[in-house]
Amino acid sequence: MNDESAVAGAQPAIGEPGRSISGEALDQLFRKARTQNGWQPRPVAEELLRQVYDLARLGPTSANTSPARFVFLHTPQAKERLRPALAPSNVEKTMAAPVTVIIAYDIEFHEKLPKLFPHRDMRPMFAGNPALIQESAFRNGTLQGAYLMLAARALGLDCGPMSGFDQLKVNAEFFPDGKWKSNFLCNLGYGDPSKLFPRSPRLSFEEACQVL
Repeated sequence: MNDESAVAGAQPAIGEPGRSISGEALDQLFRKARTQNGWQPRPVAEELLRQVYDLARLGPTSANTSPARFVFLHTPQAKERLRPALAPSNVEKTMAAPVTVIIAYDIEFHEKLPKLFPHRDMRPMFAGNPALIQESAFRNGTLQGAYLMLAARALGLDCGPMSGFDQLKVNAEFFPDGKWKSNFLCNLGYGDPSKLFPRSPRLSFEEACQVL
């Protein structure tokens, strides 16, 4: 089986009986899911966005720090505020998407640790340590952005993640107090299959992995 058929095939994964999800679910989350470049003119309800977040927030982060912050641009007026920061190749598809999410992270996430991690006082480990704050916020916030995409796919939405934007412009426009920092963007909605590119190759297990 070549890499392309391994990605696109519909065979269920081999796992522990009774614990692996169905092949159809794996298709929806991974094998048949695609990064979307065009969008159908179908709205996405705010209630669905809430459901997406309620799933995504359950994904693990170190010490339950949960530093990601999500700004859902749900109206044309909100997305116009983003337009000046977008790379030219990302403007049309972003303006056409029903929703664009700014996936950001909070550099004051540790202030919420007494609520989020009540088992142990973790706040002093981060307070006054900007390098550790930045490293932890970026790493765990990026994880949470990935959880958000998987949650969106699980609930029937398509995703178009992007990194082609001016981070400083986004931060100045949406987070002027400097407490949140933008990480990446993700369009959400119902994709237009006619705008898809052919799926790009992926690295094989032998190229990307070691078992020691």
